[in-house]
Amino acid sequence: MKNAGDNIKTENANWRFDGETAKSFDDHVSKSVPFYKEGQTLICNISDYFIKNDSVVYEIGCSTGELTTKLANHNRSKPNANFVGLDPVSEMIEQANNKKNKKNLNNITFLAEDALSYEFEPSDMIISYYTVQFIRPSDRQKLIDKIYASLNWGGAFLLFEKVRAPDARFQDMMTGLYNEYKLEQGYNAEEIVTKSRSLKGVLEPFSTQGNIDMLKRAGFEDIMSVMKYVSFEGFLAIK
Repeated sequence: MKNAGDNIKTENANWRFDGETAKSFDDHVSKSVPFYKEGQTLICNISDYFIKNDSVVYEIGCSTGELTTKLANHNRSKPNANFVGLDPVSEMIEQANNKKNKKNLNNITFLAEDALSYEFEPSDMIISYYTVQFIRPSDRQKLIDKIYASLNWGGAFLLFEKVRAPDARFQDMMTGLYNEYKLEQGYNAEEIVTKSRSLKGVLEPFSTQGNIDMLKRAGFEDIMSVMKYVSFEGFLAIK
C-alpha cells in the first residue's frame, strides 16, 4: 500500500472510505477539493430558501457529518427541522456522531445506510456533496429518480460533483490545472499519482451535461449551476 497524502494508505484501483481514512478525511478532502468549505457555506446560505421549521433534510454520503452539522447549526432558529445524514461507512458515522454530540444538536440523526436502499421521507432539501460520483454509473439514475420522488413540491436537490470536460483537449487542461492545485496544497508528485491510481474505476465523473441530463430524466426542470471551479461544480435543482 502507498501513501495518498495525509497518512491515507491505498492501493491501485481500490480507494476506500472505511478503516483509518475516516480519521484523516476532513483534512484530506478540504485540501483535495477546491473551495470545499466555501461550497458548504454556500449550501447553508441556500438552505434559507428551502428549510422550514418542520422540514426534513437529507445529506447523502454525509461522511464525517461536517456539512450536516453545519446545516443544523445554521438553521438553529428552526428547531423542529430534522436533519438526517446517510453514509454506508460505519467509521464515518462514528466520526459524525462525535461532532453532533460536541455541538449538542438534538435534531440530527446519522445513519449507516446506503441511499440506494434507504426509504426517504417527504423532504424539502436533499444534498449530495461530492458523493454521486462514487456510485456505480448504472445505479445513479435510480438514485436521482428516488430523490426527485421524495422531495416535496418546491424542494431542492443540491448536487456537487467532480465533472468531466466536454472534450479531450479541455480534459487535458483540467487534469493539468487540478494537478497544479494539488501541488500547491502540499501534496508531492508520488502522492498525487497514488491517489489518481487508487480512484480508477472508483470515481467516475459525468460531464456537466451528463449530470444535467440525469437530473432532467428524473423530472427536474429548474436546474442551474451555483458554483464552478475547473472540474468541480455544484448544481441546484428545484422540483
